Amino acid sequence: MINSIKKSRGTALVLIALVLLWQLMHAIVGAGALTSPWVTLVKLCSMLASGELNPHMFETGKALLYALVLALAGGIALGILLGLHRLSGNVAEPILLNLYSIPKVTLYPLILLVFGLGLSAKVAFGVMHGLIPILIFTMNGIRQMRPVYLRAAKTMHVPLRQTVLHVLLPAILPEVISGLRLGFSLTLLGVLIGEMFASQRGLGYLITNAMGLGDIATIMAVALLLTVFAVFCNALFMQFDRRVHHK
Repeated sequence: MINSIKKSRGTALVLIALVLLWQLMHAIVGAGALTSPWVTLVKLCSMLASGELNPHMFETGKALLYALVLALAGGIALGILLGLHRLSGNVAEPILLNLYSIPKVTLYPLILLVFGLGLSAKVAFGVMHGLIPILIFTMNGIRQMRPVYLRAAKTMHVPLRQTVLHVLLPAILPEVISGLRLGFSLTLLGVLIGEMFASQRGLGYLITNAMGLGDIATIMAVALLLTVFAVFCNALFMQFDRRVHHK
């Protein structure tokens, strides 16, 4: 109980410090470059009340959901395969890390050629960002897992499917959750970048359009919305991660 109160106070102090820093920066650079916290909050509430953000939030949310499901399913499946076959994992890991270090923006024209304009391109770009971190965490989770689990399953002639569902996944769940935390943030980033390049709807498109019009208030309002959403989701993941690690 005391620890929870201390954490809540610490979080509140950090938020207050960030808002004060934001207000200070606004006072230094002026409203033409950075709107104040209050003006930004009023603008965001106005956009939410008018329904202006609804189609854009729905488009971004749909692309994020599809991309996150694909990144999670693909990352876990490939991570299990590479984790169980150590030689393949040792060969693939440096290749995957080198591929992931390539700036994804340079690959966007290829994504457009393959998937075309629309939802599929944004989903593909989001998966490109989020899949490899989840894969790496899953693969390393299997490597660090106690070998006795697999030996016991093999001794009892447990089928592979049941071994994966009832032995591997429960054993590596903390690592998968950690990978999901990182993968979620990167997948959201990928979807937003995809919307900025080739889209007519979505929060990323809204930011790009506002940049072209010099509408600082809209840029800051959408950025605030995305920040609150990302922080809230990350807090949920962290809470779930703590519960999994303490079991």
